[in-house]
Amino acid sequence: MSASPQDLERRAQEDLYRLEAYRSQLNSMLQQHQMLTASRAEHVRARETLEGLDRLGDGTELLIPLGADTLLRGTTVPRATVLVGIGSGVVVEMERPHASEVLAQRLTKLEQAGEELEGQIRNLDERVQAISQRLEAMSEGAADADPRSAEHVGRN
Repeated sequence: MSASPQDLERRAQEDLYRLEAYRSQLNSMLQQHQMLTASRAEHVRARETLEGLDRLGDGTELLIPLGADTLLRGTTVPRATVLVGIGSGVVVEMERPHASEVLAQRLTKLEQAGEELEGQIRNLDERVQAISQRLEAMSEGAADADPRSAEHVGRN
């Protein structure tokens, strides 16, 4: 027993809506992944910089980037503390080793979030592929059933 043309059309329409929703979700997830990747890179740079400062001697001259290709000359200060943002514009002063540990913990959380998001992206991509294949099969089946179809004529 085969489905009526109306049932096939309804299923195809539902699949098209679902496909569009999945693609929208996928785009959103990819943007989130880009933000996580950028945040991770920023945390890695901050941690590496802190560890590099620990290897420098006191009074070593530095160039501090301010942004927009603007640099500030500075020097290292013995046992200087670090200001670390903890969210909502709140900044906490802490010793360098503690700040480095905070950054390491954040990196771990960012990596876990990235891995979870990558799994969700793969899952959603598989759904998109399955629906696309199903729609393609429906389209080919409809073309084979209707000899007047231009697609069918083109294959002969």
